[in-house]
Amino acid sequence: LDAAGADVKRSALLEEFRTSKVRKFELCDIIGECDEFCRDQHGSRFIQTKLEVASPAEKEEVFEALLPNALSLMTDLFGNYVVQKFMERGTDDQRAALATSMRGRVFALSLDMYGCRVVQKAIEVIEGELQASLLQELEGHVMKCVRDQNGNHVIQKCIEKAPGPTIQFIVDDFLGHVVPLATHPYGCRVIQRILENCKHSQVNMMLNEIVESTKDLVHDQYGNYVVQHVLEHGQPKDRSGVLERLRWQLVALSQHKFASNVVEKLLQFSAHHTRQVMLEEFTGEINGQAAILVMMRDAYGNYVIQKALDVCQGADRERLISCIKEHMVAVRRFVYGKHIIAHIEKLESGYKADGREGRNCRMPGPPGRDRGGFSPHRDRGMYNQGDRGRRDMGMPPPGMQGMHGQFFSPHVQ
Repeated sequence: LDAAGADVKRSALLEEFRTSKVRKFELCDIIGECDEFCRDQHGSRFIQTKLEVASPAEKEEVFEALLPNALSLMTDLFGNYVVQKFMERGTDDQRAALATSMRGRVFALSLDMYGCRVVQKAIEVIEGELQASLLQELEGHVMKCVRDQNGNHVIQKCIEKAPGPTIQFIVDDFLGHVVPLATHPYGCRVIQRILENCKHSQVNMMLNEIVESTKDLVHDQYGNYVVQHVLEHGQPKDRSGVLERLRWQLVALSQHKFASNVVEKLLQFSAHHTRQVMLEEFTGEINGQAAILVMMRDAYGNYVIQKALDVCQGADRERLISCIKEHMVAVRRFVYGKHIIAHIEKLESGYKADGREGRNCRMPGPPGRDRGGFSPHRDRGMYNQGDRGRRDMGMPPPGMQGMHGQFFSPHVQ
């Protein structure tokens, strides 16, 4: 039976390979049945392992045997890994030959569950004009790829590995569509890769679209990560633009499951004067109540206060601590109050021990938070990442990306 449970007729050689405990097989023994071995779970594993230590002559012999069927192997459950291994371990001529066999089929391969891995590997290891020729086949198909569960990983790899001018067509296709794509489960990942890898001059118009829609994006389960990336990778004017649109709403946003992420990031990456503006809201009043109390008793807001204690320095931190201590009796009654009290005590003990501010003496939050585990109060679902245990938005689901040095997919192991 094959991986799908269907009956498979194997050659006598492959059957012997799978069952024999005596014969020691080498690459030269399977050349005549190379295509069949590539498509077999154990045969594919054998070839990949042997290619790691094979001589150039042995590699060339295997390569010549598989090249005629390379295109169909790229979309095969097990064969795609042999092709990827040649992309990694092969010569420049062998890579060029594989790229040539992909010509005219890059878009179709990018949408295929297994073919997308080969395209990613090709973009990763091939450079220059040959790489550019592969990317050109995606022009006019960017939006289709971005919204596809396989194709979006190819677009991300293009952004990570290709020169800026080569991927300008990808950035251009996003303009005017940034907001709907920022709230898309795959589109938000691609936007993050763009912000991480492209020069500011190349993405300035995209940044403007994001900043203009900050109020809507911070409340979205995907869009909030895009705004966080603007704060982390953008320019001071972009951060100021975000603050301008969120000012006088920071306390309410700090109590929101997704928007509170953005408030923390704004604290972390903003300049001193921006933090002072934020502290004005945190230490003021909202609806007749002390804002600091509202935040400290909230499942999300208490983490914003802890982040503020971490990143604020000097007089700003003292001002925040003083405000908290004014309400210490109430704080001790809060479910999350003990974490904030412990945080302050840790910071102050670091100050006393060193004779300086204890900004590097961070008190761990509730179990599972700083150690990247699950926190029942901060769970963000599948896109949790960072010090709240959230997954990296840029990582593809298991089996969706290239091998990255591993022999087998989850389907094989």
